[in-house]
Amino acid sequence: MSATYCQFAPSHLLHGPYHDQEYGFPAEDEAVLFERLTLEINQAGLSWLTILRKREAFRAAFAGFAVDRVAAFDAGDVERLLADPGIVRNRQKVEAVIANARRIQQLRGSHGSFHRWLEEHHPRSLEEWTRLFRQNFRFTGGLIVHEFLMSLGYLPGAHAPDCPVYSRVLALMPAWSRPAGQN
Repeated sequence: MSATYCQFAPSHLLHGPYHDQEYGFPAEDEAVLFERLTLEINQAGLSWLTILRKREAFRAAFAGFAVDRVAAFDAGDVERLLADPGIVRNRQKVEAVIANARRIQQLRGSHGSFHRWLEEHHPRSLEEWTRLFRQNFRFTGGLIVHEFLMSLGYLPGAHAPDCPVYSRVLALMPAWSRPAGQN
């Protein structure tokens, strides 16, 4: 998204709440991080509005983004998800979400949490982040990684400096605003 998002999103029924209350705001909760990664993966090739419209269906289909529950999904669950008209029915994306849940479980063991893993790798350039994500997660190209990290405050640019939300985000000290080494 771009600075123009701050111009049109606030008055929009679906974009408005996302823009005003989530986009660019730091988050630590595993389900929130997993949801955001899942939505960004599913947005590839589609509009963000399509994803926002399907968000509740994604929550229902993917067990409220409970990592352990999704990590336990099997081939039957993949087929169930591919038959669900409420979500994006793309086998690669569905399988990536399940594989990524399993990877997040592994990160708990090696880093304590997905959030801690992100913090330990901050700061990085987008190119470095993209390489890191490709080594660890499925269906995570440059645009997906960029939007995921920007949406959680690891990269700047979610809001224009003159956007009223910008100062609220900045007050929470998102990762992009912190000096290197301060996590």
